[in-house]
Amino acid sequence: MQSSARRSILPFTAIIGQETMKKALVLNAVNPKIGGVLIRGDKGTAKSTAVRALAEVLPEITVSAGCPYSCNPENEKEMCDFCRSKKEKPKPFKRKVRVAELPLGATEDRVLGTIDIEKAIKEGEKRIEPGILADANRGILYVDEINLLDDHIADILLDAAAMGVNVVEREGISLSHPSSFILIGTMNPEEGELRPQLLDRFGLQVAVEGIEDIESRLKIARTAESFEKDPEEFAGEYEVKQDELRERIKDAVEILPFVAISDGQIRKIAEVCLNCGITTHRAEIAVMRTAKAIAALDKRGEVSDSDIKEAMQLALPHRMRKKPFEEPKLDNDMINEVMDEKNESEKEKEEQDKKSEKPSETPKNTGENEIGEDEPKDKQKSPKGGNGSPSGNDEGDAPDVTYAIGRPVDTSKISSSVKKDKIRRKNVSGRRTESETTSKRGSYRGFRISGEPSDIAFDATIRAAAPFQKEREKKNFAISIAESDLREKKRAGKTSAACMFVVDASGSMGAKKRMESTKGAILSMLNDSYKKRDKIGLVAFRGDSAEVILPLCSSVDLAKKCLEELPTGGRTPLYAGLSKGMDVLMQEKRKNGDIVPLLVCISDGRSNKSVSGDIKKELMAVSEEIFRNDIHTVLIDTETSGSGFLKMQLGYCKMVAEHSKGSYYSLDDLGFQEVSGIASAEISRFT
Repeated sequence: MQSSARRSILPFTAIIGQETMKKALVLNAVNPKIGGVLIRGDKGTAKSTAVRALAEVLPEITVSAGCPYSCNPENEKEMCDFCRSKKEKPKPFKRKVRVAELPLGATEDRVLGTIDIEKAIKEGEKRIEPGILADANRGILYVDEINLLDDHIADILLDAAAMGVNVVEREGISLSHPSSFILIGTMNPEEGELRPQLLDRFGLQVAVEGIEDIESRLKIARTAESFEKDPEEFAGEYEVKQDELRERIKDAVEILPFVAISDGQIRKIAEVCLNCGITTHRAEIAVMRTAKAIAALDKRGEVSDSDIKEAMQLALPHRMRKKPFEEPKLDNDMINEVMDEKNESEKEKEEQDKKSEKPSETPKNTGENEIGEDEPKDKQKSPKGGNGSPSGNDEGDAPDVTYAIGRPVDTSKISSSVKKDKIRRKNVSGRRTESETTSKRGSYRGFRISGEPSDIAFDATIRAAAPFQKEREKKNFAISIAESDLREKKRAGKTSAACMFVVDASGSMGAKKRMESTKGAILSMLNDSYKKRDKIGLVAFRGDSAEVILPLCSSVDLAKKCLEELPTGGRTPLYAGLSKGMDVLMQEKRKNGDIVPLLVCISDGRSNKSVSGDIKKELMAVSEEIFRNDIHTVLIDTETSGSGFLKMQLGYCKMVAEHSKGSYYSLDDLGFQEVSGIASAEISRFT
C-alpha cells in the first residue's frame, strides 16, 4: 500500500509554474531553520501537491532502528533519551523523508503525545505514546487550512518548530524528544486570515494564483491526464530531473555551513526592515538564513545582494503591518536605494583597506540604481490618507481624512453581571463566564465515574481502588486497578467572546466629529473586552467594500493602531460591512464552536451603496441571516438626532437591530461610561 501511494505522487519537477512556491519549499529543505513556509492561494493551485511531492526529492535520512522518533544515530544531540541511554546502539538504516499531516480536529494530546497510562500504572514506567510531532521529526509537517486551526494548537506547532524539541508534561511527568521538521502551512485567504502573531512565526510566505496563460493551462491538463493514466511510467520520465534536484539539495546542505554573509549586508537587511516598519527581529534572521540558502543552492560560498533581495521578497511582506484598505507591499525602489548606497560605501572602505589578505569579494550589483522619481515616496504613509486622491471614492466625493481617537473611558466604573451557564464546552479560555469543559485545558475541579476516561484523575482513581487492595491479585504490581475504579477529571474554565467591531469609515462619518466619537467608543469597549480576555477584531467599510483590518486577536494595542490609521471617506456600503463581520465570526465558530460571537456595528446607518439595487432589502436579508447564525448583534447609531422639538434619524441602524433581534443604542443617549460597558452587558444577556 505504501509503495502504491508513493507512485501516485506527482513528481516535484513535473509541477508546471508556481516557481516561487517551489523555490521557497526547496530553500526550507536546504535549511529547515528558516522557519517553514506559508502558502496562500486559491484552491486547485498545486499547493498540497507540491508539499507532498517535496518529500520525494529530499535525500534519504539515516535513522535508528526501533526508535519512534526517527533519531539521528550519527549525532547524539539529535537523539531521544531512549536512544542515548542504550549501551548497544541499534543498527541504523536509511529511509525516505516522511510527510506528517495534521488534521484540523487534532487534540493537544494527539499533537504532543501523551503518557502511556497502562505502562505508568502497571509497570511504573514513564513512556510517551508518540504524537504527530514525533512522526514529523526530521521530516515535513504539513498543515492544510492552517488558518482554521485552533490557535492553541498552532502555537504548540510553532514553538516546537522554533525549538526543535517537543516537551510532554502530564500528571507530574515530564519527557522530551527531538522534533525538528520543515513546517509547511497552506491556506485559502477567503476562508479567513491567520493572526499576525502566527504569521510572524513562519519564515517565508508565498502567494500562488491560478495560471492565466492558455498554453500553460493546457500543459497542466495534459500532465494531469498522463499522470493518472500511468503514474509509474510518468514518474520514470522525470526520474533524471528528480535525481538532479535531489543531488542539488544534498550539495547545498553540505555547503550551507560555510556560506558567508558580511556585517555590511546584515546592516542593509536591518535598515530595510526598519524602513518597512517591521519591528520583529525574526525578519532579519529569516532574510539572512534564506539568502545563505539561496547562495548554497547555487553552489556559492558568499551571499550576494541579489540573494538578499530575493530573500526579502519571501520573508518580509507578511511581517509588514497592514494598514486599513492597503495591502502590504515591498518598495523595491527603497530596497535598491539602500543596497546601492551601502555598496558605494563598502567599495570606498575596500579601497582604503587593502592590507587584508582575503581576496576581493564578488562584485556587487551596482548597475541597477534606477530610482523612478527625483522626489522619494513616503514609504510609511498610506496613499489613501491625508489630502491624496482616495482610490475607493466615487468622483465628486470629498478626500479621505484620518481622525484622531476620541476621549477614552474609565471602565473600572462598569461592572458586568455574567452568570455561569450549564453548557459543557470542549474548549474554554477567557474571563467572561465559568463553564464546564470536556477538554484538558481547564482547571481540575472534581471527578466523575467513567468507564473509558480520556482524562484520568489519578488521585481519585487510586482512592477508589485503595479499599480493595487486600482482596485483589496484584501480580507484583504496586496497586491493582479495576475498570470500575477509573475516575475522570471534571475541569472548568471561563469562556471568552469573539467581539467583531464593524466600523463605518465612510465620508458621512466625518460630520459633527462622528468618527472621533466612534473611535473613542470603540477603544472603550476594546479595553473592556481585553480585560475579559475576549478575542477582538475590526472590520471597516467604506467606498465599495468592507475589509478586515484586524483579524480576531487578543491585542488591544494592535486594534488601537488600526483605529488611529483608519481613514474616513467614500460611500457607505453597510451591507458589505455586516456581511464581512458575519463571515469572520462564522469562520471563528467553525474553528471553535464554544466561542460566544458578538457583532458590534458602529455607524450612522446612512447606507448608499447597494449590490442588487435595493439597499433596504439587502440589509433586512443579511440581518436575518446574522440572527439565524446565532450571532448577537449590537447597533450603535452615531447619527445625531438633532435638537429641539423634532428629532429625526434617517439611517438604517434601528431596522438592522430589529431584524437581527439585536440591541440598538444611540450614541446621543450614551455617556462615555455607559459605552464601555455595552459589550459586557450584552454578552451577559445571552451566556
